[in-house]
Amino acid sequence: MGRRAAQRPVGAVTRGTTSPNRLRRMDRWIAAAHGPALRRAAGPDGPVAVDLGYGAAPWTAVELLERLRAVCPDVRVVGVEIDPARVEAARPYERPGLTFAHGGFEVPLPGGRRPLLIRAANVLRQYGESEVPPVWDRLRARLAPGGLLVEGTCDELGRRHVWVALGPEGPRTVTFATRLASLDAPSDLAERLPKALIHRNVPGEPVHAFLLEMDRAWAAAAPYAALGARQRWMRTVREVAGGWPVVDGPRRWRQGEVTVRWEALAPRGNGS
Repeated sequence: MGRRAAQRPVGAVTRGTTSPNRLRRMDRWIAAAHGPALRRAAGPDGPVAVDLGYGAAPWTAVELLERLRAVCPDVRVVGVEIDPARVEAARPYERPGLTFAHGGFEVPLPGGRRPLLIRAANVLRQYGESEVPPVWDRLRARLAPGGLLVEGTCDELGRRHVWVALGPEGPRTVTFATRLASLDAPSDLAERLPKALIHRNVPGEPVHAFLLEMDRAWAAAAPYAALGARQRWMRTVREVAGGWPVVDGPRRWRQGEVTVRWEALAPRGNGS
């Protein structure tokens, strides 16, 4: 029999828009939340992290390696892109611990290795909402035990970002992260909700109710603006945490973040 044809990558080519430092907020959160798991997996081969759909330039993969190595020196990063021209353009940036591969949602890794982290930023925005759960399932199935999938959306400069964290068992949390100096109201983050939630920002849906509550608490915390946007944000989140399952604390809030359990924000009637 002849050699079997190579498997066609799963997914569609994205616009490829990217820029240096765009994913710093997501990377910072990953390093804090997932750093211990990466360190536990350290060994001769090192744990593997995947930057899925890094785009027309490899900046985000290069930065992911640098940021994860600050918490796990043995980590390796593989940038995966469905456009073969982008993979070839990234080759000159390869270095020890950083390689690039042609592929899609099947997440091809040498030797069939399973990554301990898959980061998919601004990849699913072009897909339909109904397509998200199957993609999540496919990516979660590729994770190593104890692995993490982080999928979300940010603006072009990385000032506003919302992502979902998923383990092999399913979605766990939703994180809202922002450059506080640029924020007029927490609901400004609605435009960066990931595909699983962005069409659910309507009355009757939990994510809409959460953002309304954040805006209410933000308005009530206006006197704290005299102390700076950070103090106003922290007061806002502290107030909202009394009625919503916020899972982080002041150390993360100071970074302009808040993380909430997925079950509290999941679309109604969605079993994901």
